Amino acid sequence: MNSMSKPATDTAGMIERVRASFERQGMMLHLGARLLRVEPGLCELALPYSDKVTQQQGGFHGGAIGALADIAGGYAALTVCPEGSEVTTVEYKINFLNAFQGGELRAIGRVVKAGRRVIVTTAEVLHYGDGQRRDCAIMQQTLAPVTKTY
Repeated sequence: MNSMSKPATDTAGMIERVRASFERQGMMLHLGARLLRVEPGLCELALPYSDKVTQQQGGFHGGAIGALADIAGGYAALTVCPEGSEVTTVEYKINFLNAFQGGELRAIGRVVKAGRRVIVTTAEVLHYGDGQRRDCAIMQQTLAPVTKTY
């Protein structure tokens, strides 16, 4: 039986596996993203507003929003994968709903369908600022489990 055939059942181990993988995400760390919550089938990340994540008009850049959603969905998928595996994004589609400056973004990734070869997730990106929570973007994603190589 290979390492891809048994799903992880140890919640503490699952959280540690996601945390350790997130700490290897050079871009997310460079942008100041934080891991907020990990549960089976779910991952929540935060990204504070800074000059590292803006476009020319001063709002959060679509690339930063997409990356945050991609990583949140990816780590939600990793929570349902067996020990010894990682995931890689096959594709995603994102709708940008509103533009924002300041505050922070939070992306909540959720597993929609966990298969052995393909995992489908969704991520909701919300903006928190001025005491309000507002919709920013919504993403749907397909990922493939792969063998961990590090």
